[in-house]
Amino acid sequence: MELQVQLLMNTLQIGSVYVLFALGLTLIFGVMKIVNFAHGTFFTAAALIVSSVMIWGVDTAGMPIWFSYLIAFVLALLVVCIIGFVVYFFGFQHVLKDLNGSFILSIGLLLLLNGVYLILYGGVPRSIPTVVPGNISFLGASLTIQRLLLMIVAAIITIGLYVLVHRTKLGLSLRAVAEDQEAAMLQGIPYRRVALYGFLIGATLAACAGALMATVTPVTTVIGDDFLVKAFIIIIIGGLGSVLGAILGGLLIALIESFGGYYFDPSTATLAMFVLVIVLLIVRPQGILGHAER
Repeated sequence: MELQVQLLMNTLQIGSVYVLFALGLTLIFGVMKIVNFAHGTFFTAAALIVSSVMIWGVDTAGMPIWFSYLIAFVLALLVVCIIGFVVYFFGFQHVLKDLNGSFILSIGLLLLLNGVYLILYGGVPRSIPTVVPGNISFLGASLTIQRLLLMIVAAIITIGLYVLVHRTKLGLSLRAVAEDQEAAMLQGIPYRRVALYGFLIGATLAACAGALMATVTPVTTVIGDDFLVKAFIIIIIGGLGSVLGAILGGLLIALIESFGGYYFDPSTATLAMFVLVIVLLIVRPQGILGHAER
């Protein structure tokens, strides 16, 4: 019993990060109808900023660890928002609803930003000190308080996004544009402005995931690329453009990783993910909660 609870805790911890990251990717696709292969660079930027600011804040400025992390978290979100605005303004706004153009642009941005990160930070993995020490026990399973807080913060952000999408004027505009751009514009919704907001929200979600993940894993200049592959698997399983689908897909992939990696091995768990994607593409190509093309 304790083992299953422990694996379930591991599932929720990594799944919460997967969900945040995939939500940003699926939101961008739903609103802009583009596939952003550079989405992982937002995750990487936030993680790198958190690691460098915390190292400076604790070692040089003598700040408390928790205060240094809060400053690093906020700064990471601000910087990623600026990067996202620049990338959108000079790039993605010119290839809206253009899969070929967005593919070429996002691959180019991925290579460019990864190169910039490598020049600025080098190739050595960076780790940050534990922000909140301590452990708790639940039904025989052990979990660090830091990982518990990670899950809680990720859950709050996910709920906040769901409320924003379903209960606010901006959310209604995002949903209207995602459903039918032409009809939304006829109703007076400014498509390009809404697309910008959707892109920035998606980039911010990736930044939140990166800033949270930096507390529990070494940070490299390509950490976001590893998560990007799984994010694509998640949104294919859940359904492109579906918020609930991204949540379901993220938890499902984390479940396969946690239980499959323990009872078999990580390579078998990874293989199971791709088999699941292949089966879904054959049986239900729109994903579990996606809508079939009319």
